[in-house]
Amino acid sequence: MAWDEWEQIKSGGPDGQSVAMRLNHVPAEPSSGPSAVTGGMVSSKKAWTAAGEGVGSLRQNVGTALTKLETGQSGLDAVKGCESAAAQKEVYDSWKKYAESVSERCGALQSVLGQVGRDLLTTDEAVNAEMNKLNAKYADTDAVGGRPKGR
Repeated sequence: MAWDEWEQIKSGGPDGQSVAMRLNHVPAEPSSGPSAVTGGMVSSKKAWTAAGEGVGSLRQNVGTALTKLETGQSGLDAVKGCESAAAQKEVYDSWKKYAESVSERCGALQSVLGQVGRDLLTTDEAVNAEMNKLNAKYADTDAVGGRPKGR
């Protein structure tokens, strides 16, 4: 580009109008109104942190429920020859394992939400990748008998 063309651009262009700088093909926009890039969506560290804390409180509630469940199940091992007690123990063990997994999942999700809050520039793809990892790790099992077909 010739020097005089550069001077012309800096001075406002050939017609005297201001020339706006554009980075990475982001459209120039006035300072008021919603962003053409974000569509008006606003994000804040406070919102992400609050979401993480909310999930963390679920983890605490699950822990409290597990403690109460364990207290309610005390003494069940001592019952020999009682089929209903054995079945109850089996159900308890299954639900305890499931609730512990839910608690872990809440902790992992709390961590991801907190990380997104700290790194607001994290891309949607990176957040989706983290969520997909959580979904794969903590995928629910099929219901007994499999999934219903078309119902």
